[in-house]
Amino acid sequence: MSDIAVKTSQAAVDDARLSEDWLAVVLGGLVFVLALASIGGTDLLGWAVTTSVYTSLSQALAPAAKAYAGIGGAGALLATYVALVVVLSGAVAALGADVRKFAVAFTVVFAIAYASWIVGSYAYIAAVTPAEQQKFGIAWSLRLTNEGGFIVALLAGIVIANFFPRFAEWLKEAIRPELYIKIAIVILGATVAVTAAGRLNLASALLLRGIAAIVEAYLIYWAVVYFVARKWFGFSREWSVPLASGISICGVAAAIATGGAIRARPAVPVLVSSLVVIFAVVEVLILPFLAQTFLWQEPLVAGAWIGLAVKTDGAAVAGGGITESLVLAKAAAEGIRYQPGWILATTTTVKIFIDIFIGIWAFILGYIWTNHINRGADKARASEIWQRFPKFILGFIVVFAVSLWLAVGTTPEIAKALPAAAGEANVFRVIFFILTFFSIGVLSDFRKLWQQGFGKLAAVYVLSLFGFVIWVGLLISWLFFSGVKPPLAS
Repeated sequence: MSDIAVKTSQAAVDDARLSEDWLAVVLGGLVFVLALASIGGTDLLGWAVTTSVYTSLSQALAPAAKAYAGIGGAGALLATYVALVVVLSGAVAALGADVRKFAVAFTVVFAIAYASWIVGSYAYIAAVTPAEQQKFGIAWSLRLTNEGGFIVALLAGIVIANFFPRFAEWLKEAIRPELYIKIAIVILGATVAVTAAGRLNLASALLLRGIAAIVEAYLIYWAVVYFVARKWFGFSREWSVPLASGISICGVAAAIATGGAIRARPAVPVLVSSLVVIFAVVEVLILPFLAQTFLWQEPLVAGAWIGLAVKTDGAAVAGGGITESLVLAKAAAEGIRYQPGWILATTTTVKIFIDIFIGIWAFILGYIWTNHINRGADKARASEIWQRFPKFILGFIVVFAVSLWLAVGTTPEIAKALPAAAGEANVFRVIFFILTFFSIGVLSDFRKLWQQGFGKLAAVYVLSLFGFVIWVGLLISWLFFSGVKPPLAS
């Protein structure tokens, strides 16, 4: 492939990613603004569907607000689907995709994903405490909370990817985990702000600890993975740089950004990204349960660990949600009830700063590459930091800042009404999480590990990830977050 073709292909990837980021800001911001209308007495999102823990399916679904009770659970589910398919069809049209194919595929994706969420809310799966089990008249449960539905959605996607590959390919137009998770993270800013407003000192401490943790972790991670790839497995610099970035920094985004920064062939970050997605699935299936078993007495260590260890935004933030549910369930069973939101906020904070780090690191690598390794390439420019910067983070910051101001800088009436508004926005955050998990599963065709030379790449990934990245991340999480507890629920 010629240099011009390589640059054009990489530019196309960057342009699509930039558009996707800004779309996430717009759509996440739209949900937030509509949710805020309830503060003024106009409920614009109360029709969205929510799912409760149940034993009888007729009790599972309901509208988010009692004011919309008349439409019933089925009506709320239909209204939610129609709203999502219309808005997201407009988004993919802006990305230049086929709207008709997306709408048809999304109908099936939404149906399977939300059915997985309903299955995960079944009392035998989701009921946590003995009191809840008694309430539903059951003698046992898996105690996963209804966020066990994320795992069900992930497994459903994996089954489709590996046993029904033609069906998985047909769904691909609506399988967009990066878009879904970015929208969810923008919306999450409101929930994190409401959580932080009650304990500003603790929130500030988490912020500073998160920054310190990611700087320390990733300066160690990247150098070691690069050394392993180069010296032990004999990969070229072109392969070692995106591989080290994908394993150590933030998965797909980091592999693509740093691959572009060093002018790697487009196939290199694509193959690395495939590995990242597959191993992120493995981590999400394992790490939250390890956190519940061994870290339930240090909840924020668990949250930070997931953020440092899982290598995609979607899997990390959603994995933080599962970890929070599992850890809070374990603590509740031991008689300790923490306020929800803090573990997920810790995971998200760590992940946000990692994403910010991507743009800076891509520029540094681009500078080193073009000035000291491949001197014939175009010189790295300072503007590349902005080009590589994940724009959806700006949406998270704005939503967080506005919500925090409403919570602590306005009238008591507004502050009192804000949690309900954030709760309605959070309904959509959960739905986008479900779509993310299912999408990650559908992209996880494990047979690809043995295609296109994946065996050797996979060996580097396994050795690096399970040999030291996970454990160094655990050590750093422990150093910065041990002894720091979420507030107890009132």
